[in-house]
Amino acid sequence: MAIHSSAVIAPGAQLDSSVEVGAFTVIGPHVQIGAGTRIGPHVVIEGHTTIGRDNQIFQFSSLGAAPQDKKYAGEPTRLEIGDRNTIREFVTFNLGTVQDAGATRIGNDNWIMAYVHLAHDCQLGNNIILANNATLAGHVHLGDWVFLGGFTSVHQFCHIGAHAMTAFTAAVSQDIPPFVTAAGNRAVPAGINSEGLKRRGFSSEQIMAIKRAYKVVYRSGLPLEQAKLELQQLEDKSPESAAHIRQMREFIEVSTRGIIR
Repeated sequence: MAIHSSAVIAPGAQLDSSVEVGAFTVIGPHVQIGAGTRIGPHVVIEGHTTIGRDNQIFQFSSLGAAPQDKKYAGEPTRLEIGDRNTIREFVTFNLGTVQDAGATRIGNDNWIMAYVHLAHDCQLGNNIILANNATLAGHVHLGDWVFLGGFTSVHQFCHIGAHAMTAFTAAVSQDIPPFVTAAGNRAVPAGINSEGLKRRGFSSEQIMAIKRAYKVVYRSGLPLEQAKLELQQLEDKSPESAAHIRQMREFIEVSTRGIIR
């Protein structure tokens, strides 16, 4: 292992032989780190933390510290990080709590910029981008391909659906359905993330169908219950895009905080 002589690796820590560790980094006894992961200088990784393969963790990050929750009483909760994530400077990821899943989880291929904070029990999917200073309170869920603009703040228990996007300094206090762009303080809907969908290979027909679904929810003036019925009808009329429209409808149906509207 390419471990700097000044790094402190506690007995019990499990690091693959290919892991690189920079100067003055501290790794606790319950940490597991997979092959190919590179850790910069002055990083602290503690708690029951598992990190997968081929991650790059930049200097001054703090991963696996106790949650900022007064109810936390030292339980052996977890932080689980997947593969091929980039975690930039001064990022903080906290452990989970027993009041929720018991783990904070980050999937694969995510791009986490400087000063991002993930509080306890956040659940992140794959291919997510969190721009500088994005802050997630406890219990927040992000779907795959979500993009949060710089200084976005997300209230606890909010869910943000796949392919959704927020603008710079958005303040999110309710759920954001899949494909929807949100902006402002408090965040309000501002169309769909059409450019992101194009980049990910969505066809023009699929994007138009998602736009029609957005208009049903946000432009028709229909009560939400009636809008959900209209979405179901759209699924039948748009077989190529039925799965995407269903994804939006089902997200709205299970939302507990209510959607931005």
